[in-house]
Amino acid sequence: MRAEWRRYRLDFRFTAITSRESLTYKDTYFIKIWHEDCPGVYGLGEAALFRGLSCDDRPGYEEMVAAVCREPEIYSADISLLDGWPSIKTGFETAIADLASGGRRCPFASGSWSIPINGLIWMGDRHTMRERVDAKLAEGFPCIKIKIGGIDFQDELDLLAYLRSRDPEVEIRLDANGAFRPDEVLGRLERLAGFGIHSIEQPVRAGQYVEMARICRESPIPVALDEELIGLNDTVKRREMLSEIRPAYIILKPTLCGGFSGADEWIRLAEETGAGWWATSALESNIGLNAIGSWLSTKDTDMPQGLGTGQLYHNNIPSPLVQCGNRVSVDPRGLWDTDGLF
Repeated sequence: MRAEWRRYRLDFRFTAITSRESLTYKDTYFIKIWHEDCPGVYGLGEAALFRGLSCDDRPGYEEMVAAVCREPEIYSADISLLDGWPSIKTGFETAIADLASGGRRCPFASGSWSIPINGLIWMGDRHTMRERVDAKLAEGFPCIKIKIGGIDFQDELDLLAYLRSRDPEVEIRLDANGAFRPDEVLGRLERLAGFGIHSIEQPVRAGQYVEMARICRESPIPVALDEELIGLNDTVKRREMLSEIRPAYIILKPTLCGGFSGADEWIRLAEETGAGWWATSALESNIGLNAIGSWLSTKDTDMPQGLGTGQLYHNNIPSPLVQCGNRVSVDPRGLWDTDGLF
């Protein structure tokens, strides 16, 4: 088995604003794996390092990617060696699975299966966010996710009032990215609850288990954990966190929470505490989005997933992935164009 890697810069079509930062580009890493006696058939995976958020955003990252590519058979035999490097683990798992499929990259390529997704509203000024709400409603999304916590709170309440005036039935998910303080969070959740909110992700920053458990008990809005999952690579610690906090949902980003094998374990542990789940992307290219979609196609879920990020970049990898309204699928007539990556 042979392997190589390369860094690739994805350029955003607009400045993507969250409560943490503003993004105009994102570096990602591609891993290519093949058998020496058959170099024309290869597997391709994406290690979508998320700067400032991934637990593997630390010195030595590229050296670790290079080490995996020097000795892929060692890591293939024991994927747990990459537990501390979840984005590399995700990319390596994807490349191995892709190679095993003959490099097809699309286990649901017949187009007969599609994934329901939420419409994502990025932060911006009042006018821009209203325009984005109008666009998602015009596209027919029955579920809309809004990132909050980065602009004036009253402006966010006004936006929700505007959305409800346009569509009283649409499902609204909120993502605070840990923006609220523990001393203000319940008051803010009470005001948000008046708009019939489905759930809110990570209302306070991760690591405050006692506070988060209190919020989950007292919140008028079901709470979903996102950043709280990052860096927990041990089964015992994962179970202890879920048992203490008791969230209504967990949000699975394989690149951040332990790869696809780690995400599978998170699902099993969430079921023990009665928590639901859905998956979202972590700003991957189409290579990573396809991998998450392929993984989701093996799950028994009809909840809208957070995969509507394929149109973020000027220079995404050409692929047969298509978004039609509120669903993502694969066009069986479409083609991947990955030859120029390596």
